[in-house]
Amino acid sequence: MKVLVIEDDPTVGQFVKRGLEEQRWGVDLCADGIEGERLARTQPYDLVVLDMRLPGRSGLEVLRNLRARGFEHPVLVLTAQDAVDAKVETLRAGADDYVTKPFAFEELLARVEALARRPRAMASAVLTVGDLALSLDAREVKRAGQLVELTPKEFLVLEYLMRHAGRVMSRTLITEYAWGYHFDPGTNIVDVVINHLRKKIDLPGGKKLITTVRGVGYVIKG
Repeated sequence: MKVLVIEDDPTVGQFVKRGLEEQRWGVDLCADGIEGERLARTQPYDLVVLDMRLPGRSGLEVLRNLRARGFEHPVLVLTAQDAVDAKVETLRAGADDYVTKPFAFEELLARVEALARRPRAMASAVLTVGDLALSLDAREVKRAGQLVELTPKEFLVLEYLMRHAGRVMSRTLITEYAWGYHFDPGTNIVDVVINHLRKKIDLPGGKKLITTVRGVGYVIKG
């Protein structure tokens, strides 16, 4: 098994690396969010241990980017924040589990071993709803074979809806996924982006894919 540890604290990083290597795991250690994300995307790791506070790019951004690009291997988050909302945010962003600092290595190892045993189906790199296709690798969207130009936030919102096709997703969940947890709850930014998406992906005379559920949120169905 091959593990990538992305942790900028050298003491913690070496502690985790040494402990996993003693269990005969292959371990690479990286101290930067941008480099860590690159390694996770280009090297065959079975599991990632990811700190939240990183130079270059935050752990939360790394996690979201990896999941948006189809990275399907387990991610265990290390966080110094023990507040419930911080934990919920990381899980909703795609973390499989988390360990709160400071931690005992025995707990970390037990959680790593549990994730390594968990079967994980390989997800397609292309999400489809009806004749709408979203490629996670190419970062492009096509409707009936025609390329649709989207902004990064429009892509994130559409990707989130397509990952949960057929389910009504609230404005709060959409906003947390695309903009992070700390946002103005009174903002109408989701409605604005949804309107832009509709104008771009709905073909004249064609089926409307995104439906508003009044008072709740939005759902995409083919």
